[in-house]
Amino acid sequence: MKKKYSEMTEHELWEEVAYLNEKSKKAEQLGMVNEFAVYEQKRVMAEAYMLNPDDFMAGQRYSIKQEAGTFFVKYYNGVFAWGFREQSEKLEALPISLLDSIKPSSI
Repeated sequence: MKKKYSEMTEHELWEEVAYLNEKSKKAEQLGMVNEFAVYEQKRVMAEAYMLNPDDFMAGQRYSIKQEAGTFFVKYYNGVFAWGFREQSEKLEALPISLLDSIKPSSI
């Protein structure tokens, strides 16, 4: 049985990310859009467990990797940042691996 990401060592997480990248590329080449999306989501989650949540701050606005717009972080729970996308009042969670550079906050 496979370990949870939270139980893996950093080395195991790096191996998992490499494996998922390989699977993702193959799925993309074969035009398997759904499989590609699943492998990408798993990769993002594995990457989140390689980061330290304490390196991120609540009350800050971050850009979102590979997306336009920003995300205002209200609080953190494990490797998830809970907050609001730009122009939205809907509370949602993003893995911290999707947070990019801090943007000046206007909130």
